[in-house]
Amino acid sequence: MEAIVFEEFGGPEVLRFTEAEEPHAGPGQVRVRVMAAGVNALDHKIRNGWMEEQFPTPLPSTPGLEFAGIVDEVGEGVTGTAVGDEVLGWTATGAYAQYALSESYAPKPAGLDWADAAALPVATETAARVLDLLGVRDGETLLLHGAAGVVGSAAVQLATAAGVRVIGTSSPGNHDYLRELGAVPVTYGEGLVERVRALAPDGVDAVLDAAGRGALADSVVLRGGTTDRIVTIADPDAAKHGVTFSSGGSKAPERALAGHARLAADGRLRIRIDSSHPLRDAAKAQTLSEAGRARGKLVLTP
Repeated sequence: MEAIVFEEFGGPEVLRFTEAEEPHAGPGQVRVRVMAAGVNALDHKIRNGWMEEQFPTPLPSTPGLEFAGIVDEVGEGVTGTAVGDEVLGWTATGAYAQYALSESYAPKPAGLDWADAAALPVATETAARVLDLLGVRDGETLLLHGAAGVVGSAAVQLATAAGVRVIGTSSPGNHDYLRELGAVPVTYGEGLVERVRALAPDGVDAVLDAAGRGALADSVVLRGGTTDRIVTIADPDAAKHGVTFSSGGSKAPERALAGHARLAADGRLRIRIDSSHPLRDAAKAQTLSEAGRARGKLVLTP
């Protein structure tokens, strides 16, 4: 099968488009023909060898956490899924490939295209998990750093749908986009505390940092000096500020994913797609991701 493989850690040049051995579904697994794979920041961090402590990676390895595809093989013990079913989810063998194995997936609604489906699993799971950790409720105000990013925009939509008022930080060029999603935009950077206080004179109830751009000190100030109900998924200095860093996955995330996929098919949840690239151009896609130049999700297709 066609696949992207790296045999050593390093820059995007270590990614090779090659022929690899096809995987086959084991107990509790399905094999899917990958129609689209999402590109995530974690992909290039693993490729560089920066995540070995958290995610030990045996080499050679195929990158990719999330996919959308068609089931073409069903392993022993799998029920409710048949060959030909369209699904999206997380892969156990790497999504940058013609075929991948999965143990955690959900049905893909017919009205959802492949690229949009592949953009959902990581972003919506992360957003929902952190919002749940923060315990934001109807009528509360959430300050969301990096609100125009992939995870941030998912969090904006899930939070506002629950009746939460979201103040989202971004560059001015993304303010109109945030308004479309239902957030109150504010420019990040120097003077942020004053700008947020002007929008929320009674304070903010919780803070989600999806940007990792050094906003935790300001976040503590805006929470009245407490680190309670502040969570970052991106700032490695979290411990210095006494702030919770959340990196773990949810239990049985496919249950929530099925609902998120239905929302996306109905047009009530959208992840902005920056661009789609052929599988053989995975190195180019990861270069764009690593540089932080993408305005939305990067997707690989066959």
